[in-house]
Amino acid sequence: MKIYTKTGDSGETSLFDNTRVSKADARVDAYGEVDELNACLGAARAAGVDEEIASLIESLQKDLFALGARLADPSARIAPRVEKASIGDAAVQRLEQAIDRLEATLPPLRRFILPGGSNAGALLHLARTVCRRAERRVIGLGADAVDPVLIIYLNRLSDLLFVMARAVNHRSGIPETEW
Repeated sequence: MKIYTKTGDSGETSLFDNTRVSKADARVDAYGEVDELNACLGAARAAGVDEEIASLIESLQKDLFALGARLADPSARIAPRVEKASIGDAAVQRLEQAIDRLEATLPPLRRFILPGGSNAGALLHLARTVCRRAERRVIGLGADAVDPVLIIYLNRLSDLLFVMARAVNHRSGIPETEW
């Protein structure tokens, strides 16, 4: 199978229900933002994190593939038959558990902190901002256009990415710069 199909040469792409839409379509933009977030997480992992964070990032990346697939499937054709395209309440709970577990190891936050720190920590802060942008794009599709749990997932994920950045920097011995 070749990587290029030439079907997008006219500026259109297909959603999972075979609807042809502009590559500038809001839905394509939304799952493109999720794809960018996934790449940011890959960069953070490649920048060097411990095994716990690496495993967490890999799990998040798989979730983001599922979330992107759900966004590319406006007719909900794949979700019922493809388990790995599932994002539900259990996924949100996993994020909350990870936040609680990581926060328990961190000093209390008393002020705003400047994004930065180690390479991996700074990339996780960047991922958080990309996550917020993806969340805004998904919300922009409209309340009836997406399963509400996808928005909840992205909202909780941005919180987790903030805590992960703090944890990575803390574990690296890099102090936070308060604002």
